[in-house]
Amino acid sequence: MRNYKIAAIPADGIGTEVISAGVSVLECLQKKVGDVNFQIEHFDWGSDYYKKNGVMMPENGLEKLKAFDAIYFGAVGAPDVPDHITLWGLRLPICQGFDQYANVRPTKIMSGIQSPLRNAGPGDLDWVIVRENSEGEYSGHGGRAHRGLPEEVGTEVAIFTRAGVTRIMRYAFKLAQSRPRKLLTVVTKSNAQRHGMVMWDEIAAEVATEFPDVSWDKMLVDAMTVRMTLHPKSLDTIVATNLHADILSDLAGALAGSLGVAPTANIDPERRFPSMFEPIHGSAFDITGKGIANPVASFWTAAQMLDHLGEHDASALLMSAVEEVCAAGIKTPDVGGKATTREVTEAVIAAIMKR
Repeated sequence: MRNYKIAAIPADGIGTEVISAGVSVLECLQKKVGDVNFQIEHFDWGSDYYKKNGVMMPENGLEKLKAFDAIYFGAVGAPDVPDHITLWGLRLPICQGFDQYANVRPTKIMSGIQSPLRNAGPGDLDWVIVRENSEGEYSGHGGRAHRGLPEEVGTEVAIFTRAGVTRIMRYAFKLAQSRPRKLLTVVTKSNAQRHGMVMWDEIAAEVATEFPDVSWDKMLVDAMTVRMTLHPKSLDTIVATNLHADILSDLAGALAGSLGVAPTANIDPERRFPSMFEPIHGSAFDITGKGIANPVASFWTAAQMLDHLGEHDASALLMSAVEEVCAAGIKTPDVGGKATTREVTEAVIAAIMKR
């Protein structure tokens, strides 16, 4: 019996609904596979916790999470709590505290889900975006001076280190090397940002020499949005900075049909700490409690988690069940269906059990 300890942090909004659905699917997989056990512990951290305690998670939160093999995360954000408090109070401390420097966001058009791209269907868009997750524009360096006065100044300092850029570039090249097309696109803005971004370009060229079998090219981030929209087949693996990849991956999710089907893995490739897996759609308070949140992203990120844990057969089983359900038209309203979160979840569970 292979045992895994998983920390579930549903947090805010529809995060509670889709993580609950994901846990149900993991429990189903546990029964189906037979020789794997998921010991799941729930943590009530998030905006409600903040309203009661003045913090998003307890001071020893990271110490508690260290004991787990993986973290299954929902979403943060509440209409009555400032966004910088929710993000910097929970998600980012986990990502940075556990040095989860590789944010991996796969995207593809699934059968049964309509892309807004004209004449694009399954197989025409199949990407993995690798986002540098530890420094760059979200380093948290900067400040404000002379608050409230006409001369008030706010600075946001992007930090790029040779060590940080090299390790994410090497991760992206290795990932591209493992995929059939062995193709990588490096995204920067080096025409205007002539220090950190030029360093990105230079390090990409250096690391590329270690991977002679990988074809690679460079794109400016603004031109990249055009390429993603007009020439999706020309892309495969993509690597970009914290900010640029954050934006591009949301565009990718939308081009695949909905952010409701977009997963994320926050990876510590050296496995010193637990990695964290989450859907990228956010807390979506406009549909919270309506029972129509799309659970596909949480299922896909659970499959990423299973792959990270070495449970590749279970991951493949889960994804084949999800794709079967989508192809059958059992979908939530965000992707043109009429099914509820529960109905999609039950359909995926039934598809797993019949295999």
